Amino acid sequence: MFDDKEIGVLLEKAQAGDQGAKELIVEKNLNLVRSIVHRFTGRGYEWDDLFQIGCIGLIKAVERFDPAFGVKFSTYAVPMIIGEIRRFIRDDSPVKVSRPLKELAYRVHRVQEKLQGNLGREPTIIEVAEELALSPQEIAEALEAVQPPASLYDQTFFEGGDPIRRMDQIGSDPGHDVVAIDNLALREILSRLPPRERTVIRMRFFEDKTQSEIARLIGLSQVQVSRIEKQALRLIKEYLQTS
Repeated sequence: MFDDKEIGVLLEKAQAGDQGAKELIVEKNLNLVRSIVHRFTGRGYEWDDLFQIGCIGLIKAVERFDPAFGVKFSTYAVPMIIGEIRRFIRDDSPVKVSRPLKELAYRVHRVQEKLQGNLGREPTIIEVAEELALSPQEIAEALEAVQPPASLYDQTFFEGGDPIRRMDQIGSDPGHDVVAIDNLALREILSRLPPRERTVIRMRFFEDKTQSEIARLIGLSQVQVSRIEKQALRLIKEYLQTS
């Protein structure tokens, strides 16, 4: 792998039109694309297709990187790759989303990429909201609207060699005996939740964030997030029992 100085020289050449330099940077960062693509597996898309889309994001990062950003190229490339894959999944999603909400979600993703490049970390919803002069709730609702469908039976991680399903995570909390039903898309249930409850459930069980992390991201207290989570799980249980 090249050091930062070598990468800087190659980027300068690539942006000046040196195709060989561009291909070399892409080749040396393919493992970065592979590691990101693995985050999006299990969503009904071919791995090779997502890999190709991720490479497009990497090429865009090569073309747009500026040393003035003050971050390493790989740090800048990550949100570009993720953003390209998310846009592909969003545009290919069978869930119908209104044009204004799609456009807002697109603006949010662009601002997320910009802020991550500037900050060197993933921005919070509050930071994105401030950049767009909108409320955190509007940002969360736009992001939630373009999330791809997911099944309750999707595997999220392995524990001791055994797969853990999203349904297992939701039902594992004492007092929340969420019943299992075959071939149910979780999106169908989540779409019936109020936006705030839906956002908390997505962050909690799809992104494996703690209540404290969610509270920081959406500008609430940990106690408030805990109450919202309990309310959302209660509603999910009721919806499942009446389906």
